[in-house]
Amino acid sequence: MLQKMRGFAKSWVSSIFLGVLALAFAMWGIGDIFQGKTSTDVASVGSRAITLEEFQREYRGEMRQRGMEGEFTPEMARAMDLGKQVLDRSLIRAALDNIVDKLKLTVSDALVAAQIRNMPQFKGPLGTFDKQTFLQVAARNDFTEQGFIDLIRTETARDQLARAVQGGFQMPPGLVTAIYAYQSEVRAADYFELPANAVGAIAPPTDAQLTAYVKAHAASFSTPEYREVTYAIATPEDVMSKIPAVTDAQIKQQYEAQKDTYNIAEKRDIEQVIFPAEADAKAARAKIDAGTSFADIGKARGLKANELSIGTTTQSALGGDLGKAAFSVPEGGITQPVKGPFGWVLMRVTKITPGVNKTLDDVKGEIAEAIKKQLAGGKLVDIANAYQEAVDGGDTLTDAAKKAGMRVVHLASVDAHGLAADGTKANLPDDPDFMPQVLQAEVGEEGEPFQTKTTNYYAVKVDGVIPPKLKPLDQVRAAATDEWMMREREKQLEAKAKALADQATKDGTLANAAKSVGATVQKSPGLQRQMKSDTFSPALMASVFEKPAHVGVFGPAAKGSGYIVALTTGVLHIPPPTGNPQFEVSVERAGAEMGSDITLSLAEAAKKKQGVTIHQDRVNQVTGEGS
Repeated sequence: MLQKMRGFAKSWVSSIFLGVLALAFAMWGIGDIFQGKTSTDVASVGSRAITLEEFQREYRGEMRQRGMEGEFTPEMARAMDLGKQVLDRSLIRAALDNIVDKLKLTVSDALVAAQIRNMPQFKGPLGTFDKQTFLQVAARNDFTEQGFIDLIRTETARDQLARAVQGGFQMPPGLVTAIYAYQSEVRAADYFELPANAVGAIAPPTDAQLTAYVKAHAASFSTPEYREVTYAIATPEDVMSKIPAVTDAQIKQQYEAQKDTYNIAEKRDIEQVIFPAEADAKAARAKIDAGTSFADIGKARGLKANELSIGTTTQSALGGDLGKAAFSVPEGGITQPVKGPFGWVLMRVTKITPGVNKTLDDVKGEIAEAIKKQLAGGKLVDIANAYQEAVDGGDTLTDAAKKAGMRVVHLASVDAHGLAADGTKANLPDDPDFMPQVLQAEVGEEGEPFQTKTTNYYAVKVDGVIPPKLKPLDQVRAAATDEWMMREREKQLEAKAKALADQATKDGTLANAAKSVGATVQKSPGLQRQMKSDTFSPALMASVFEKPAHVGVFGPAAKGSGYIVALTTGVLHIPPPTGNPQFEVSVERAGAEMGSDITLSLAEAAKKKQGVTIHQDRVNQVTGEGS
């Protein structure tokens, strides 16, 4: 029950520790490289600075991440003050890092290495850590090898500080009791339903009323924002014809380098039961032949079902007679008794994973294609770098793209859904990651190259923005009238429900209020704050628990378009259970989450003590605020 206590202890502290890494790898590509940009600090906490590059990287990473989840424009980011949110996280991290430094907390090289080895971004084709992949990804995200190692070390030390602060925090017994009493409180209520037709016919709006409504809800009755866009594109197909033919020597070299992936021994999942003597093993085998299950044989030897398995193995790993026996029976088969190092063994094969044995000739075409794609990828990187150099040298997107060998496409107009002003589909690439970049690009900025999951490279420039425009009244009259009448009915229904609730409060009963509208008073079952009801909407449920008993309340019905008028008739407080494991776990969890809030409070206190300096003009430089 006390799981609901978690609502009192929600904290975003954990995001402080993982935010940098999550955003740094939101999208791989050179779009996050800010070479040649000013390194002026955006803010500082004590002696620790937050550089423009750091803030820019995290802000744009946040923009990209939100853009992948749906439409997200720079205007939307500014409306929700995203820059402040990102900066606040950075300031808290900096404050905690200063505490780490003061306490001289250190992280061993071994722990840092383990952290990096376990990061999925750095896994190679075989699922293990790949140094080359690590270096490439780090470079793409503007990190040197040492710079990224330092980042992980800092993140880990900060996490250790948080764990130290949070560890062992326990909720005071009085607080546990109070929270439980709040969450477990049960209320009974009388109620009746006020149907939507209780307010009668709604007169249609006048032109003046409709005009005012349309202006007040302009977003619903306006054309979309359109952007004039020029973009450059380079795809693997664009460069494939320029890639020289792959030689036999290159193919052979690649095959030898990946030989282990083309020659994989057969693997088997095996269960075994060991016996002290051959006679015992033969007797067990005879029982199996007579219908006894392998599991029951193991059980007779004191083994549970999960203790029979020796895992997945190859014949060479199992070795000798054991390997020969286990790899000579079919899947589901059981061996005859075999002498092993610890006694006589019966083995059961539960699963067979066939081996792979592909010769160079078998995979020659596959390898040649892979090499060609790899070379094409390198060529695209060269193109993107050439484009960036040209832009850094003062060229426009169009000129830089032509120099680098990228195709240029101009769109006179495109909205967030990929449609032109005439309603036709705009000439956009078939790439779901492209449009978010268009929506977040700043007007007039020569775009930096970025790569998407398609492996295409793009650069985007927004030449201009056509703001939304209110549509003529005659064009939206029908839709606006329907909305106005729906809202007017809702307004009148709410007013009537309120009047009836006020009458119930005055009378101390629902009887007269219900009679006046021809409704029948009903009794609710026991209600709790967070319970779902087919009658009481969440808003109404909140009102039931906010007001004292015998005070009328009202709110939308859980289903349909009517309202519910209710009067609380009884309140029951339940004492917290003792010795209930689920309750104890909930208390422990709530304590841990409140410990996170303590960490946040520690960071806020540290900020005040250490002193915070914010250069808002440099923040605005990144967010576009005030431009």
